Amino acid sequence: MPIWTLHGNGRTVEPGEVVHPGERLNWPATVAIGAQHVVAMFGATFLVPILTGFPVSTTLLFSGIGTILFLLITRNRLPSYLGSSFAFIAPVTAAVASSKETGMGTALAGIVAVGVLLAIIGFVVQFVGVGWVDRFMPPVVAGAIVALIGLNLAPAAWNNYKVQPLTATITLVAIILFSVLFRGFLGRISIFLGVVVGYIVAGLQGQIDWATVGKADWVGLPTFHFANFTAPGTWGAIAMFLPVVLVLIAENVGHVRAVATMTDKSVNKQTGRALIADGVSTTIAGVFGGSGTTTYGENIGVMAATRVYSTAAYWVAGIVAILLALSPKIGALFNTIPQGVLGGATTALYGLIGIIGIKIWVDNRVDFSRPVNQYTGAVALVIAIANFTMAWGSFQLTGIVLGAAAALLIYHLGNAIARWRKTGADDGGPIPAVGPLGGDPVEAAAE
Repeated sequence: MPIWTLHGNGRTVEPGEVVHPGERLNWPATVAIGAQHVVAMFGATFLVPILTGFPVSTTLLFSGIGTILFLLITRNRLPSYLGSSFAFIAPVTAAVASSKETGMGTALAGIVAVGVLLAIIGFVVQFVGVGWVDRFMPPVVAGAIVALIGLNLAPAAWNNYKVQPLTATITLVAIILFSVLFRGFLGRISIFLGVVVGYIVAGLQGQIDWATVGKADWVGLPTFHFANFTAPGTWGAIAMFLPVVLVLIAENVGHVRAVATMTDKSVNKQTGRALIADGVSTTIAGVFGGSGTTTYGENIGVMAATRVYSTAAYWVAGIVAILLALSPKIGALFNTIPQGVLGGATTALYGLIGIIGIKIWVDNRVDFSRPVNQYTGAVALVIAIANFTMAWGSFQLTGIVLGAAAALLIYHLGNAIARWRKTGADDGGPIPAVGPLGGDPVEAAAE
């Protein structure tokens, strides 16, 4: 177990100071802050398995395990919680829908592939640096890929919304009101609070069946599923998952930069290790039936509000998440969330992912007077929203992979031709933090 030095008197953080990753407050305060991190991540982390059909408890278990692995791999120098990534929802949903028998195993194979590739990229970044990633995925491309993953999910939001429109509308309104009425921590968990309001409304309308909750045990192991690389169409499904790697890179790079800005620039040296850690966590989760992971913007918001960047708090959060995952009753409770509540929440969530992509363009002043930038964004978004599909036998490419490929090809080939013809220059620049403070697009947007 790592050893942390006590910050000051262990009770307070003086104005202008922060508690660094290698420090901690006294243990009661550290445990309280760790529990606060669990609350901050909870709303988004449980929504991903609910939306994809994965077991909630299993996802929560590997979220906690992934967080602890992240701390170990980054040598306890980078505070972060690894929660469920919304970038996986679209490809997982498509893979699961493709087959009732093998769909989940195929989806898990895709998650494993993303994790392995992300870890490999992390090793490259650790030894070569992150500059090549900046050049490969400049702001106009990064923004397009983040946006298209969110907008591709719009039909899924409507499919849930229309089942219980009143409940969905109340949930959506509650999310928006919480986000604009409150600042700080309550504002950051507006999605979670909105889901609570929607759940209460659904209960009052008799839309919830609690029978399974009563039958579930208080203590028990989660349900495990396993990745299947041999099912028909698996490799086509894996191709559908690969663009998610680009989003995870942007999320992790943004997270490291945000923490470095608020604590110590030397934290930037952990970028490669952060990618490796998230890749390992995602791989392990995919092997056994959990959702792919990513660093969380909501938890960065908690750190910014408390000025406590101690990794000790994240050890507490990871352990608490594992303990919660060992209660089947908690998982059963989350499985009772009705479609209307999910419809209202996802209308906001998926739209926020799209808006964060557009924010990347705005923040970096992408010049859309240049045709290559116009077509990079325009073609990618239409392909994703309409969910263009190309198939060769059992091998199939859907809107996300085709849209991401289009963005990369149009930008890089277009600029190569422009340089050859001397008709324009690259719009380069670094990959920005995905959202105001880095982390998952949805969680960051909630801030």
